[in-house]
Amino acid sequence: MATTEAELKSLMIGSLDGDATAHSALLRSLVPLLHAFYRRRVPNGEDVEDMVQETLIAVHARRATYDRERPFTAWLYAVARHRMIDHFRRLRQTLPIEDVESILVIEGFEEAANARVDIDRMLDTLSPKQARAIRDTHLSGHSVAEAAAGAGIGESDVKISVHRGLKALAARIKIT
Repeated sequence: MATTEAELKSLMIGSLDGDATAHSALLRSLVPLLHAFYRRRVPNGEDVEDMVQETLIAVHARRATYDRERPFTAWLYAVARHRMIDHFRRLRQTLPIEDVESILVIEGFEEAANARVDIDRMLDTLSPKQARAIRDTHLSGHSVAEAAAGAGIGESDVKISVHRGLKALAARIKIT
């Protein structure tokens, strides 16, 4: 089993050149490296195996992006880091804005209540349709389909309203 940079790079180059045996050996060699990489960084050990598998799939699918002139392990760990970031993004939970406000006030961040007033004030400068679309999708956490059904309009209309509303808000708060 390959463990050094030179051995792994050799297997990767063989894989890129169409050597199925080298490709298979490369993927087998990566398993213990990826396990060690994720075990040091991921608190939940149950997720490690999934992340190893996702990374092996990414290595297989993205192998054409590897530059033969560069170290292989640097490329591998960049792929692994991106898989880990994607994994954590999928796990991230969201709270309704009202819950965040109450948590912040309890924690001593009374500015959150003021922030809600500022958000409402800014949304009031938009058309009612745009303001509702933004409130429904970004503040209340509804899907585009749910927002469309609630407003009695099409999903594309909600998407367009959100896009245009956010663009208008960005233009208003842009520092010139």
